[in-house]
Amino acid sequence: MGEATCALPSAHPLTWDRGGGGARRPPDGLISELKLAVPWGHIAAKAWGSHQSPPVLCLHGWLDNANSFDRIIPLLPKDFYYVAMDFGGHGLSSHYSPGFPYDHQNFVSEVRRVAAALKWNRFSLLGHSFGGTVGGMFSCIFPEMVDKLVLLESSPFILESNELENMLTYKRRAIEHMLQVEASEKPSHVVSPEEMLQGFLKNNSHVGDECAKLLLQRGTTQVATGLLLNRDRRITRPEYYFNFISRELFVHSIRKLQARVLLIKATQGYYDVRRENDANMELMLFVTNSLRSILKERFQYVQVPGNHYVHMNQPQHMAGVISSFLLSKERIRAQL
Repeated sequence: MGEATCALPSAHPLTWDRGGGGARRPPDGLISELKLAVPWGHIAAKAWGSHQSPPVLCLHGWLDNANSFDRIIPLLPKDFYYVAMDFGGHGLSSHYSPGFPYDHQNFVSEVRRVAAALKWNRFSLLGHSFGGTVGGMFSCIFPEMVDKLVLLESSPFILESNELENMLTYKRRAIEHMLQVEASEKPSHVVSPEEMLQGFLKNNSHVGDECAKLLLQRGTTQVATGLLLNRDRRITRPEYYFNFISRELFVHSIRKLQARVLLIKATQGYYDVRRENDANMELMLFVTNSLRSILKERFQYVQVPGNHYVHMNQPQHMAGVISSFLLSKERIRAQL
């Protein structure tokens, strides 16, 4: 939506520098860029605060990157160590090895690898959109490791209710797309910064111009003739990679949660993974009612004005409630 704006650091033209000699200053409080070794290369991340403070791992949405949190983290309490990672094949992280497919569970395993590399035994998770579903699954598989789970425009899992007839087709298309890209000898497409920006905005209507530039700073590489996207071309539509689950499995899984959960929904956000059934809020009602019924006072639900990227476009709309949640020692009362 065109009215959404995002203040960028000063001296930032339409070309982007990822840190190799440019004048762009880092976001407020950023202390380091991290590079964590994994078998296929490295996972890149950026950190704010003292590593001696309680850790919060931030997980970005589909095809986004760690810059997704550049505007919200400076508004959150300084009492925590925030690490925003780039999922494999995104941002500055290594692409998966040839023949190794991208899959929801693999992204969940990346969270475990990051926690091991940073020697975290217990931490909180802050996930936007797809990052929230990764954090949700991780929190149920490794419940003893997660203290608090913050879901921004997300759900702990994606339910299969609207997708049963499509699920095998998604798996087929994911495999075919991967094989097609691996067999292709076409070089990556180089475009001008303006073309890159307009293409990004065309595919991301909820992102304002300045926030799009912020994501493209970390999501592109400057070459002599223009910009290249950093992300792995084998990654395509999110529904090809999600693990859709039944309502029964959803309820069984969230019973495993030990974390307190804050779910923040934007009033003009998304309710469907393919954006085709957004008028139908029944699934989200099932999710929130189930979480409230099972977690009781450990669950909090809040609506804020804004769209799917409200954490970037208007971070002040949710910074207060996230801050209170992270700082809370006592169990919190659920909100309608």
